[in-house]
Amino acid sequence: MNCSEGNNAIVNYIVDKTSVTQMSGPTATESHSEWPPAVIAGAFQTGVLGVRSLKRQGIKAICFDCDPTMPGFQSAYGPARLCPDPDRDPERWVEFMVGLAQELGQKSVLIPSSDRFVTAIADHSDILQKHFLLSPGIKVQGLLAQKQTQYQLAMEHGMPMPLTGMVDSIEDLEMFSRQVSYPCLIKPWHFREWGKFPKGHPLAGQKVAIAHSSEELRALYELARPVTPSVIVQDIIQGPDTAKRVYLSCYDRHGKRIAYAMFRELRCVPFQFGPASVSEPFHDPEADAVCDSFLRKIGYSGICEVEVKRDSRDGRIKLIEANPRLSGGGDAAPYAGVDLCWIHYRELVGQSVEPVSMNGKHFRHIVLRAEGHAIPAYMKAGLLTWRELLDSYKPPLAFFDFDLHDWRYSMETLFILIRSLIAEGWKQRA
Repeated sequence: MNCSEGNNAIVNYIVDKTSVTQMSGPTATESHSEWPPAVIAGAFQTGVLGVRSLKRQGIKAICFDCDPTMPGFQSAYGPARLCPDPDRDPERWVEFMVGLAQELGQKSVLIPSSDRFVTAIADHSDILQKHFLLSPGIKVQGLLAQKQTQYQLAMEHGMPMPLTGMVDSIEDLEMFSRQVSYPCLIKPWHFREWGKFPKGHPLAGQKVAIAHSSEELRALYELARPVTPSVIVQDIIQGPDTAKRVYLSCYDRHGKRIAYAMFRELRCVPFQFGPASVSEPFHDPEADAVCDSFLRKIGYSGICEVEVKRDSRDGRIKLIEANPRLSGGGDAAPYAGVDLCWIHYRELVGQSVEPVSMNGKHFRHIVLRAEGHAIPAYMKAGLLTWRELLDSYKPPLAFFDFDLHDWRYSMETLFILIRSLIAEGWKQRA
């Protein structure tokens, strides 16, 4: 089978099967229309799905973002509200938030779905808590939203992690380059920082870069330094992508865990280093204990996703990153019986929440847009065959970015998937 035939086969398979394999998320069993409204900070698909989760329970929910290209502005669960950029114009953003609270007419629950807004809410929590119901853990969430303070917390509280260096100068880089193993990673404190590079720059829009030698590491740092003179250099955790675990949880205001789920990554984007494009429920007691212990030690409260991986060199579970918010991986949890956004909302409005864990049902959670890049990459690396690909799409399936009720976004998802598969296929043939 040639590449173009394979692309057509998998696209046809997805289109033919979506009507029977699209798993339904939680549905409302009673109306909660008198409960406080909810505001989701961020209109990427993670925020849209947060709105969907709450609307299904009868809660009035809206989202907002400073980027009008985000899907929430065209979603059936929107439209999102356009706000100022809190990074560039924090005063106007706070004014927007106060005005939004006044418009809603009562103290609403505020839940972040992107690091940008975790940081903004944490920075202005003294003002915002007068107008919104915030997680009492927002200050710690703000620390986790920045890689530098996240890794510092991990080091201080015994969370296993790969060898990590905070580099602020060429001298720091040269010193650490003699300790790290190659290939290694170099990345900004937050991935959106490299979005400041002009189009065409080698690091523009990248989350990480890989250096195979000390010379290449220095060259990458020289490229990054004009925008991010402070970067993170880190060992790569060795092992297959299937050794990665996604720990999803919610802790109440007293630090008690009230929700838990875990998934195993099968494929990811970027290849070997990104978030999962396909994952499945997986019980890993050791990874559970490591992640739970870390969050309890730092006094965590709220929703959190922690990505970890078992290092094949020493067998230890090590931190990749923590996301203190609604997340793409977190969208898989409701299909396993753990609706993190709804559970978190209920806790914030003062409801008693009994601890919830996975329901034991097996399925695969798929990000179709990412799969358009993951499938060719894994095939090129010899890690995926057509039969294994089709097996990974056997029902039951749940989709992050395909929802028949949100047809505009879903049709765009299929278009992007097909375009990506064709483009990647031509690259391999060239």
